[in-house]
Amino acid sequence: MKRAWAFSCILALSAILGGCGKDTKQNTAQESGASASQAPVQPGQSASGTPAASGAQERSAPASVTKAQLPAEAADTLRLIKAGGPFPFGEDGVLFRNSAALLPEHPRGYYHAYTVRTPGSTDRGQRRIVCGGPRKQTTDCYYTDDYYVSFKRIAG
Repeated sequence: MKRAWAFSCILALSAILGGCGKDTKQNTAQESGASASQAPVQPGQSASGTPAASGAQERSAPASVTKAQLPAEAADTLRLIKAGGPFPFGEDGVLFRNSAALLPEHPRGYYHAYTVRTPGSTDRGQRRIVCGGPRKQTTDCYYTDDYYVSFKRIAG
């Protein structure tokens, strides 16, 4: 008897919580002055009303940067990667999971992250180089100066 009662309570609570956000979204759009012609975009549609691609979306390749365009500290980090260290921080060389899929997809363990020193910074800063493939290899590397928010492929 207690199980049936508990199940009924959970089911009722799920129904209540599941419907809570639906009216709020619609009311918010109406309160902000949105008209009926500005209806929210439906799943599978882009803002222009054309069907959007479903499933895995093709991501554009990261922009490129030459080694000469990188800060001098990035060139130092690349030299350390090729030499296999020693690295200035214990976290250098750790696995980079690419969970946001901003870099080309590869099996887990392919990418490793390294710190690029930031002059004047009292910590590791936000600059990193992420390299793929075997250790000491710098042919598939990416630079970020905003802590993995965006990347530039290091060319040449």
